[in-house]
Amino acid sequence: MTEWLKTAVFYEIYPQSFKDSDGDGIGDVQGIIEKLDYIKELGCNAIWMNPCYDSPFMDAGYDVRDYKKVAARYGTMEDMKQLFEEVHTRGMHILLDLVPGHTSEEHPWFIESGKNEPNEYSDRYIWTDSWFKRAEGLAYIAGERERNGAYIINFFKCQPALNYGFLNPQEKWQKPIDHSACLATREALIDIMCYWLEEGCDGFRVDMADSLVKNDDEIKSGTCKVWSDMFEQVSERYPDAVFVSEWNNPESAIGRAGFQMDFFLDWYGNGYNLLMRDYDDTGRDNSFFKKDSTRSIQDFLKEYLPKYEAVKEKGMYCLITGNHDMVRAAYRLEESELKLAFAFLLTMPGAPFIYYGDEIGMRYRVLPSKEGGYTRTGSRTPMQWNNGLNLGFSEADQSSLYLPTDDAKDAPTVEKQQKRADSLYHTVRQILDIRSKQDAFTRHDNLEIVSVEEGKRSFAYRRDDLIILCNPSCRTETLEIDVRKSHVIYTLGSLEEGEGSCKLGAQSFVICKAV
Repeated sequence: MTEWLKTAVFYEIYPQSFKDSDGDGIGDVQGIIEKLDYIKELGCNAIWMNPCYDSPFMDAGYDVRDYKKVAARYGTMEDMKQLFEEVHTRGMHILLDLVPGHTSEEHPWFIESGKNEPNEYSDRYIWTDSWFKRAEGLAYIAGERERNGAYIINFFKCQPALNYGFLNPQEKWQKPIDHSACLATREALIDIMCYWLEEGCDGFRVDMADSLVKNDDEIKSGTCKVWSDMFEQVSERYPDAVFVSEWNNPESAIGRAGFQMDFFLDWYGNGYNLLMRDYDDTGRDNSFFKKDSTRSIQDFLKEYLPKYEAVKEKGMYCLITGNHDMVRAAYRLEESELKLAFAFLLTMPGAPFIYYGDEIGMRYRVLPSKEGGYTRTGSRTPMQWNNGLNLGFSEADQSSLYLPTDDAKDAPTVEKQQKRADSLYHTVRQILDIRSKQDAFTRHDNLEIVSVEEGKRSFAYRRDDLIILCNPSCRTETLEIDVRKSHVIYTLGSLEEGEGSCKLGAQSFVICKAV
């Protein structure tokens, strides 16, 4: 594992919404540079930056038109180089967002690929051999290009799928993964990765990492082989490059493909979803960290632990406060509930990821779709810095903002949260400060669940010499754990020590260190 990852804490930046430095209403690279000290003071030492590449922005930048050009609204390549330098000067690291499975339909490769006359890009994308030929089991578009064929899309209509081949080709237009055209696609992606690594980034968060090989098997063996082969070539030149996958299958992503990290993603009804987002349109909310919930932590652990155990010696299965694709946790959780939820996430194994604004409890709002955001749009609003114009995000007229700021009188801001000693911001900062000072958090194979009792919502876990106790419920609970030989290094709520057991107050979170 790359050495700096052992102590990494990531901060995800959605660039168009983070900080506008030039007054056009859209966040930019110089705005990020301006706020690097804030990120470091919070306790984060690494950044995941959402796509910065040239794009028509039909999917907020995940439709790339030119992988080697910075989108004009964010700045220039010189701005990006300055960002890399400023990040590294502060002892921090930065991952860019890599989009390997598809491009924009405006990418020059795709424009050439859609021409009727064969050329070097004809097989860079996946085309059937007739406009009338359906692509069984795959989404496709026909009738928009002069080429006689339908092309496969990877997500939205504007995102034609790059050609990495089929695991078991069934049609003559389907290429095996070792076909020269598919190898050429790999080489193109390797070239892109090396380009940015040479410019100064430290690695990549990889979008839809499992989507490369089509008609793949259950464990994605074809896609795993493609990644493994590409990583082998990239690591020869950049041995410290870091890759985290959007996959939610660490046994494939880490164990087979070669990623160092994978995310436990928010999928409806899964273990992560049940922690903070277990609600429906009727208003029902039984999320584990709701103080009046009936859920046990077992609903999370039964899914998380097998995946964690499978890869804990090889890489990190990472937990996130949120991201640009999900409803913000503050949508339904109160500040006291968020404190416990984030304290838990930030003390578990793996590198934590904090989504910008989560540390101050930014809210989700239902908004009209912007750049393909749809229901995700409400989680992509401008960062709320202070009580000034546009909450400190931009000097632009309100009508020019990328998205509207929160107009509620009690909208949380960094300024207000920093002034209040008992705020969510200070809880996050205190937990991260402890994390940076305890050796137990530099290991990621040392999680032990030490107490989960039937009928109780409180639980406890160990990280080497640290015992961490959590009670998200609205009543005091007793845990059959003796912590008298430890000393408390952090308390949120209350802890009453006793012989052979302890009482953990309602909505309490405690970290004890063995003497």
